[in-house]
Amino acid sequence: MKDIIVDDLQNTVDEYLLRHRSIIDILTKIQESSARINRAVAKSVTECGCIRINASKQETPPDATLEDARKYFKTHVEGQLCENCKEVLEAEIGNNIFYIIALCNVLGLNFYDILLKKHKELNTLGIFNML
Repeated sequence: MKDIIVDDLQNTVDEYLLRHRSIIDILTKIQESSARINRAVAKSVTECGCIRINASKQETPPDATLEDARKYFKTHVEGQLCENCKEVLEAEIGNNIFYIIALCNVLGLNFYDILLKKHKELNTLGIFNML
């Protein structure tokens, strides 16, 4: 069922993407939408104040294992997004996904297959995936 939803989304993106169909347009729209996500997070901190960023060096005890790292690494985010900031971020992330899928369409890639490959990779490599 999930593959049908994702494939349907990919087909819908292909159907409705008219103006920014050039790969150059799509690449710049991905970059723009990423910047808008960053800006929305920054506004949640600086204008709304629903979240705070309290960042410092990630510290782990010298004898900690990779499996233990999750206990020690922090997100540096304090608080919760308010409904307004959550709505804005969901919309901006949705726009980013739209353009990522548009890029897949232009390059003949299947978004669902990419998700499956990444999921399999994560399950296979576990915590070693992003080292």
